Amino acid sequence: MAGEYTLARLAELLGGELAGDGSVVVRQVAPPERAGPHDIVFVAQARYLAALQSSRAGAVILPPEARDASALPRIITPNPYLYFARVSALLNPAARPAPGVHERAWVATGARLGPDVSVGPGAVVEEGAEIGARSVIGPNCVIGAGVAMGEDCTLHAGVVVYHGCRLGSRVVLHGGVVIGADGFGLANDAGRWVKIPQIGRVVIGDDVEVGANSTIDRGALDDTVIGDGVKIDNLVQIGHNVSIGAHTAIAACVGIAGSTRVGAHCLIGGAAMIHGHIEIADKVIISAATAIGKSLREPGTYTGIFPSARHQDWQRNAARVRHLDELAERVKALENHLQTREKSS
Repeated sequence: MAGEYTLARLAELLGGELAGDGSVVVRQVAPPERAGPHDIVFVAQARYLAALQSSRAGAVILPPEARDASALPRIITPNPYLYFARVSALLNPAARPAPGVHERAWVATGARLGPDVSVGPGAVVEEGAEIGARSVIGPNCVIGAGVAMGEDCTLHAGVVVYHGCRLGSRVVLHGGVVIGADGFGLANDAGRWVKIPQIGRVVIGDDVEVGANSTIDRGALDDTVIGDGVKIDNLVQIGHNVSIGAHTAIAACVGIAGSTRVGAHCLIGGAAMIHGHIEIADKVIISAATAIGKSLREPGTYTGIFPSARHQDWQRNAARVRHLDELAERVKALENHLQTREKSS
């Protein structure tokens, strides 16, 4: 049954080595200090093992090197944090509304809903939209004309998906997400801005999750593409014609300007800013608050954070930074002068 498993059953479903009493019933996950006899906890690093000594937990997930660090019934696995995530998913299945169209929703006659789709109150599904089986359209969502959505998607309240966009299967869009709004495409006419029609789409792969109030703009000409398994946090802005490679994770408040290509398996820290029309290789890690202004063609970690300091100290250091170019020219001139003297002596 969902929400309750014996420890032996967890090991059977998820793998790992069972040690101790497998008949212990596990009903929830918890931190060691708050756990009770039907809770399971995890310890990923040796420095946290001390917390187990006073814990009332019923079971624990441990790495191989800590196999004998606790007398509690336990599951031994190389990645306790990942195992914990999977146990938590089993114990806490997502709530799902009943299938059907709410009486206060509006679905166009030409829209197609797969089996067991749920459409919440105030939602709008426009002409030609296709919603895959078992998908959930939350309250006050708007699904534009011609949108295609795969199976088992979940759109929480207030999501807007503009016309023509494509979503894969098992996509999760949290409240306030906007998919397919116009990109910031403008041409300058003697000081006045002329809007460039944004005629591309947003195409999102399978198993993508987008956090609350994030926005992904449609392409100007080609599509904006989000690869399979990408995870996007809250308040992220992705500009037009951006491409994000599979299984990249993007933390909150990141901004990615138009026509940038981000590789697969990248990690982008919170509040990082990425300029447009550049390329970022696979397996790049960008530290929080880092500004990326040119292409990163090699995997690795990139950081560009100016450390905080007391205000007066920061002002003094910033003033010196402004004169670095001047200082470099003076050093270069001095080196040339010394080289000239050496040659003439």
